[in-house]
Amino acid sequence: MTAAVLLTLQLAAVTTVLLLILAMPLAWWLATTRNRLRPVIEAITALPLVLPPTVLGFYLLILMSPDAPLGAAWVRVTGSTLAFSFAGLVVASILYSLPFAVQPMQTAFQSVDRQMTEAAATLGATRADLFRSVVLPLSRRGVLTAAVLSFAHTIGEFGVVLMVGGNIPGRTRTVSIEVFTAVETLDWAVAHRLSLGLLVFSMIVLIGVYALNRGGAGRLG
Repeated sequence: MTAAVLLTLQLAAVTTVLLLILAMPLAWWLATTRNRLRPVIEAITALPLVLPPTVLGFYLLILMSPDAPLGAAWVRVTGSTLAFSFAGLVVASILYSLPFAVQPMQTAFQSVDRQMTEAAATLGATRADLFRSVVLPLSRRGVLTAAVLSFAHTIGEFGVVLMVGGNIPGRTRTVSIEVFTAVETLDWAVAHRLSLGLLVFSMIVLIGVYALNRGGAGRLG
C-alpha cells in the first residue's frame, strides 16, 4: 500500500511539472491567436474530458507498441517497452490531464487587461518580456489552479493508468489500482483506508481551488 502511495505521488509530481511546461505555451497561444484552427486545437485539447479513459488507453497502447514508430524508438533508446512502465504512465497522464492544465491558464491569460499588455508593448517589451513580466504575474492564480488540478487529477486516474501500465506492484500499481485490487481480493480494510484518503484529498483540493478563485475574483471586483 505504501509503495502505491509513493508511486502515485511521484507520478503526479512528474506529470504536473511536465504539464505546466508543455501546456503553458499552448494555453498562451490559444488565448491570443486568431488562427482558424483554434477551435480544432481546443477540441483536441479538451477531448480527454469526454473521451472514455479506456478508449484513450487503448490507442496509447497501440502507439506504445514496439511495432509502432513511438514504441519502437523507445525500445531502441531504452531497451524496454514504453507500455507497462513508469514512463508510459507519465505519457498517458500528461495526455489525460492536459485540459486540466490548459483551460485554467487559458482563461487566466484571456482575462489579463489588454491595456496593460499594449502599454508594455509600446514601451518596447518583446513578446517574451510581455509574457514573463506582465501576463504571468497577473495570471498566477490560473497557473496555480492548473497545477493543483493536474496533480489531483493524476492522483485519481484509473482507466488510462490500468490500460497503459497494467497492475505491476512497485512499478505501475497506483493508489486507484490498489483500491481496485483490494476490492477484488475482498480486503475491505485497505479499500476503505485508501478510498477515504482519496475522498478527503479531493475535497481539500476542490475547496482550495474554489477559495483561491473566489479570492482572486473578490480582489478583481
